[in-house]
Amino acid sequence: MVVSQLSRARRALIFAFAFTLVLAVPVFAQERAANEPGRFDFYVLALSWSPSYCASVKERADERLTRANAMQCDGEPQSFVVHGLWPQYEQGFPSSCQKPAPRIDRGLVDGMLDLMPSRRLVYLEWDRHGTCSGLDARGYFAAVRKARERLKVPADYQGLSGPATVAPADVAEAFVKANPGLPRGAVTVTCDRTRLTEVRICLNKDFSFRNCPDVIQRSCQREKIAMPAVRAGG
Repeated sequence: MVVSQLSRARRALIFAFAFTLVLAVPVFAQERAANEPGRFDFYVLALSWSPSYCASVKERADERLTRANAMQCDGEPQSFVVHGLWPQYEQGFPSSCQKPAPRIDRGLVDGMLDLMPSRRLVYLEWDRHGTCSGLDARGYFAAVRKARERLKVPADYQGLSGPATVAPADVAEAFVKANPGLPRGAVTVTCDRTRLTEVRICLNKDFSFRNCPDVIQRSCQREKIAMPAVRAGG
């Protein structure tokens, strides 16, 4: 009797383990597919308002952070700069799809500094987002350049000689008006507690504009936000 009960208990344990394994396999497969390079739905082109970023760096008064961003915040004055080109799912996004990320050539990094404000940022964007694109480094940064060329920054925001207070919706509408074919549902403006931080544009893989409801949900909800002025001088 005792042997029979042990046998039944063992069979029940084996069945429970097998059932758990069957349930776990699809979840594992989904997680694996979720960060598979090249498997995504569209891109987000993120343009940072550089004066806002540099103001936040100054407020944090972190010497290491200040040194790391010296090129962006103490060099040539900058307005909107490319933060990154991010592969996206319809909901959510992949990140760091290859660990360790393939190394990239220093010459390629330096070649992006007309669009992106620091070498450190170029490396980080490759590690976190470029590795999810399914492209090699040269192909990914060519895509970054092509996406940026697709978009025109409104004249009013190509530089500010003095600080401004703006409505996020007005900034988004200005981008829509400056870019024929850009739908309002493809543009989101983000902010911190007081300042405009970024404008993000959703693009298909062929760099045509497209709506992106999940991204739009993360828009700034403040009625008015500040845009710090672009620094004077060189």
